[in-house]
Amino acid sequence: MHRLLYRLLVTVVTLLARSGRDKDLEIVVLRHQLIVLRHQLIVLRRQIDRHWTQSRRPPGRPPIAAGLRQLAVRMARENPTWGYRRIHGELVGLGHTIGASTVWQILKDTGIEPAPARTSVTWSQLLRSQAAVACDFATVDTALLRRFYLLFFIDVTTREVTLGGITTHPTAAWTIQAARNLFMIDGGKLADTRALVRDRGSQFTAAFDEVFRTEGIEVLKTPVRTPVANSFAERWIGTLRRELLDRTIVWNRQQLQRLVVDYIDHYNRHRPHRSLQQHPPSPPHSPDEARPPTAEVIRLPRCDGLVNEYKNAA
Repeated sequence: MHRLLYRLLVTVVTLLARSGRDKDLEIVVLRHQLIVLRHQLIVLRRQIDRHWTQSRRPPGRPPIAAGLRQLAVRMARENPTWGYRRIHGELVGLGHTIGASTVWQILKDTGIEPAPARTSVTWSQLLRSQAAVACDFATVDTALLRRFYLLFFIDVTTREVTLGGITTHPTAAWTIQAARNLFMIDGGKLADTRALVRDRGSQFTAAFDEVFRTEGIEVLKTPVRTPVANSFAERWIGTLRRELLDRTIVWNRQQLQRLVVDYIDHYNRHRPHRSLQQHPPSPPHSPDEARPPTAEVIRLPRCDGLVNEYKNAA
């Protein structure tokens, strides 16, 4: 402290002893030094700002390219038996640098099950792979308390429905003859069929099954009292009731036959299906029936006005 006071006192005495011109010159020099120091300080601050604000790579592994992620997911979906290590090996063989755990994480984030779970096949998937046709009876009660049995066949893949017949007594002999008539009249629709799904009703006997086996079609019997195993047929029965039968009174067989035949034609050729991308099972191919959109739309009543179809005006 004493040294600082001594130096300050010596500086003041020295300045007093100098002339005014020397003082002015020294002031100009000091001002120039201040400008230089201020400029150096600004440059230093800018360097510090650039050092601490420059972009830095986030911690952890570098992100995986979107294309590589999509390729791993594609391989998993196209190959249900491949686990993440098998997919990892395939990617490495293609020249991609990626860890096996990263492939596992990609599949997990996408919601893809492990290989054992992906290899399991559902009953519906099995039926589609077999190009199966399901059959069943739908019951209809008339206003005169008479019950009719409606035998139908539905293609699991295309959802196309074929009427097997209507009767009040679905005996085994009647059912066998209906199966024979099916091949005689609509046999072309069963050309690619490899399996028939049916329940264990008494109408379906060994002779009924033999009609299909002679055509190279395997018969798949559903478990006892398990309608979900024949879900395609059950769902069609529900659709038939909601859209037609529950909206009218059936008086006799002639009326029922006419309504059901007309509805099946509507169902096969016009009614959209979500599983078929909103297309009907057997869409029309005639240019007159599949016109481009127009401003005017025509309503075409079907099934005694219970069902409507819409087409573009000519």
